Amino acid sequence: MTKLLSYQEKDTWIHRLCGVTKLLFFLLWCITSALTYDTRILAAMIAISLALFAMSKTEWKQVAGVFKMVLIFMVLNVVAIFLLSPYQGCEIYGSHTVLFQWFAGHDVTAEELFYLLNVVMKYFTIAPSIFIFMVTTDPSEFAASLSRVGVPYMASYSVAIALRYIPDVQGDFRRIRNAQEARGIEMSGKAKLKDRITRTASIIFPLLFSSMEHISVVSNAMELRGFGKKKTRTWYAQRKLQAGDYIVLALSVVFTVIALVITFHDGSRFYNPFAG
Repeated sequence: MTKLLSYQEKDTWIHRLCGVTKLLFFLLWCITSALTYDTRILAAMIAISLALFAMSKTEWKQVAGVFKMVLIFMVLNVVAIFLLSPYQGCEIYGSHTVLFQWFAGHDVTAEELFYLLNVVMKYFTIAPSIFIFMVTTDPSEFAASLSRVGVPYMASYSVAIALRYIPDVQGDFRRIRNAQEARGIEMSGKAKLKDRITRTASIIFPLLFSSMEHISVVSNAMELRGFGKKKTRTWYAQRKLQAGDYIVLALSVVFTVIALVITFHDGSRFYNPFAG
């Protein structure tokens, strides 16, 4: 059974990249997405993200569940922005074009819709890159990468353990759910949505106790092996940068610089199609 957001070793050029390269690319990508509201830049980033997603040979089953949660959060965020600040787009773009009236104080304007479009596009620039990073990076190598960029090795190792633990949590969740269904408690799509939510929530406490037990076992094992006694440590999974890594890093820096220059060339990070 395919596990969500867990590392799978495959023979692609993205998998062969060093963890440091993927980490720096991800940071530059997130910084660019956070700073720009230029629709053209965001559209280019979405296209690149989807192309990289296809090249990584990531199975849709690995990310489908998480992607649905991202969509739900995105919709809630967009609705909240419109309800709390229905004319924020008008303030940003300096015009007010009413398309139709919804209810008092909440006219639907072209400027607000365009602003919300950019907010949605930001989600679609980041989500694929997160999925790619998670499923193509070995947790042990990721820990070594964090250490190489200056993160304390104890924190790096904690992140690696958390990433490795994701498949275990998923396995525990499935076992508990199967046990519930074996007792006649329907938790599949055949049950009503309300019942599914309630019954799934009831799994949280057994899953929490199971997770605490795993944490205790791991922490005791690490303590017995003297983890944290030394100030530094070596990494078994650490890899050196290859030619492909330098090429990707160079392209990442160039893209970031070009994107930010285009974004801020007129003194504003918002692309304004309503000007003039």
